[in-house]
Amino acid sequence: MDTLQGHIDAIVYVQPENGFTVARLKEPHKKDHTIIVGSLPSIQPGETITCQGVWKTHPSYGRQFEVTDCQVDIPCDLMGIQKYLESGLVKGIGPIFAKKIVELFGTDTLKVIDETPHRLLEVPGLGEKKRLKIIECWQQQRGIRDVMIFLRTHGVSPTYAQKIFKAYGDESIERVRTNPYQLAKDIFGIGFKIADALAQKLGLPLHSPERLSAGIQFVLWELTSEGHTCYPTQKLIPAAKAMLEVEENLIEEQKIRLVEKEELIELEMAEEPYVWLKPFYSYEKAIAKDMKRLLESDQALRAIDILKATDWVQRVLSIRFALQQEAAVQKALEDKVHIITGGPGTGKSTITNAILAVSSKLTDRILLAAPTGRAAKRMSEITHRKAFTLHALLEWDPMTGGFKRSRDNPLACDLLIVDEASMIDTPLLFSLLKAIPSAARLIFVGDIDQLPSVGPGTVLRDMIQCSLIGVTRLTEIFRQAKGSRIVTNAHRINQGEFPEVNSGENSDFHYIEAETPEAIQQVLLQLVSKEIPAKYGLDSVNDIQVLSPMKRGTIGIEVLNVELQNLLNPSDRPFFRSGRRYHVNDKVMQIRNNYNKKVHNGDIGRIVSVDMEEDLLEVDFDDKRVPYDFVELDELVLSYAASIHKYQGSECPCVVIPIHTTHFKLLHRNLLYTAVTRGKQQVFLVGTKKAIGIAVSSNQGLQRYTGLEKALREAPKAKKPNATQLKFV
Repeated sequence: MDTLQGHIDAIVYVQPENGFTVARLKEPHKKDHTIIVGSLPSIQPGETITCQGVWKTHPSYGRQFEVTDCQVDIPCDLMGIQKYLESGLVKGIGPIFAKKIVELFGTDTLKVIDETPHRLLEVPGLGEKKRLKIIECWQQQRGIRDVMIFLRTHGVSPTYAQKIFKAYGDESIERVRTNPYQLAKDIFGIGFKIADALAQKLGLPLHSPERLSAGIQFVLWELTSEGHTCYPTQKLIPAAKAMLEVEENLIEEQKIRLVEKEELIELEMAEEPYVWLKPFYSYEKAIAKDMKRLLESDQALRAIDILKATDWVQRVLSIRFALQQEAAVQKALEDKVHIITGGPGTGKSTITNAILAVSSKLTDRILLAAPTGRAAKRMSEITHRKAFTLHALLEWDPMTGGFKRSRDNPLACDLLIVDEASMIDTPLLFSLLKAIPSAARLIFVGDIDQLPSVGPGTVLRDMIQCSLIGVTRLTEIFRQAKGSRIVTNAHRINQGEFPEVNSGENSDFHYIEAETPEAIQQVLLQLVSKEIPAKYGLDSVNDIQVLSPMKRGTIGIEVLNVELQNLLNPSDRPFFRSGRRYHVNDKVMQIRNNYNKKVHNGDIGRIVSVDMEEDLLEVDFDDKRVPYDFVELDELVLSYAASIHKYQGSECPCVVIPIHTTHFKLLHRNLLYTAVTRGKQQVFLVGTKKAIGIAVSSNQGLQRYTGLEKALREAPKAKKPNATQLKFV
């Protein structure tokens, strides 16, 4: 084994899946760079490292140093110190001031900042305000270094040190020692396996109650990310055993203890025991209770002659309803809670405008909302009224970590219409219903045949199937929509029929055959970068969205994003964080709800600026600039290609969909249907007819276990609200 020491001059490549990194190492007193390769997920440009490994010769790239172990050091030579300060690891010092500071203090630079920081005022152009900021960040960095050393000693990557320090501050090491499993709950990106490895290093035994309890609950939390709000006990125990690697009887015993302490809820459903995390059991029970309250309360809107209102609105809007549309409008004007569901081209927008036209004669207290910013924007365009995202409507309060709107501070409305209801998950429906005043009328509009919400639950399906709420199903495609192959093929797919792929020159639906994933990738890249923009005048980044069923593989979103980034937004000055490469103008997606930033899972934006001195990056989300500290960048991923699930509720002028039998685990009818209906003007399927056939014929989808339908059916009769409960703010 040989040893190399130097500073990281540049990151050449990072594989996000496993942290495999190619970097240029600058050794002291050597003119040329050394290429180092290996699993180095945490290193950053500017850091000084000592690494052990072996020299190898790559057939294409020549001599390289393959790293087997790596340690981050405090830099000691001038260039290493300057690169360290330039790297952004210490906020307030960018390339210009890094050079000035090192020129003035030389190899004593870090000692000066650490012990006599008042001397920074000797640096030309560096004032008191910047000096104080540098001192603050340096002290914070010292705390992070202590956490980093502690984690490295116990086998955990220093990648997480900044996040842990940001969450726990000076108590970081003590809190990690006390309960390492809490990291899996509190720190985004740290799962049970990392926390468990740390716990083992700290001496917690495999059979400890703390470990078994954390493992069981973590499995259930992981299952919520797959959409489940509960899970069959008979499947949960083996799943926990596979992760914990202990006997099933020990897991069963600990599960019983958790149920006794009411940290888990276990009940029979369909003659089989199911287990809930307590929050999700509470959500479903509260949703059922609030739904009963709304259904059984008197209406604020006065009764009207429904038939006359229907005739009137048709004259005013110069339209003629089909039978299903007429029924939908009439029931929505009559029912306390009503659901309207149908696919593209079935007239949902016409119905919504008709309901609004009539209701606006009865009240001006009408609210419109949708789960995402894009869906709310589209609703505003259709209705010519202000529509809110549900999060904005409920008014997130960063001080309390909850919504301001609640039972004690209800929404000021007599009518609330919620579009894209298939995207609402269980926690969001819980927050919404408790904020709706008892006398208000509530209308959900959505497409039950789309994929369920990204978050846990199948709330639209459960509300429809519980039989307590009025439902209108729209199935007829209207004449103007029949001219669109996108619409007609979407309905063919939804009905289990193979789409019409032999499209003419002027069609909006296209199929291009390609047999292998490699061939599909090449066709897709050519379409997005050249052919579609040339023929249809669409922008490759803003107007075209690639949607893939899978994350990994040649035509998975991770590889496609790297290829599309290189093609559509190349840069000779990229920067790397969390194993990902970012450029200014990159198309990115937020991958978790961040209420404090007012951005949500699935929001898409563009990187507009990068400040290496302040460690800040700004993303433009629909004309709203959102700052990200570099430590928060694992919340962002490239989105030139996106998963179909994450993109539901959004639309794009053109979507391009790779489809191949290597995706067989995810080839389901509702997945393909959802993907096709995201395209407004053009849809391109690239792949094999066999894969399309598998998707069309598979109507199973991925099963989600929920208890909401049962809770709705069994909810006790609601008490009539008293007069004070009917008042609004």
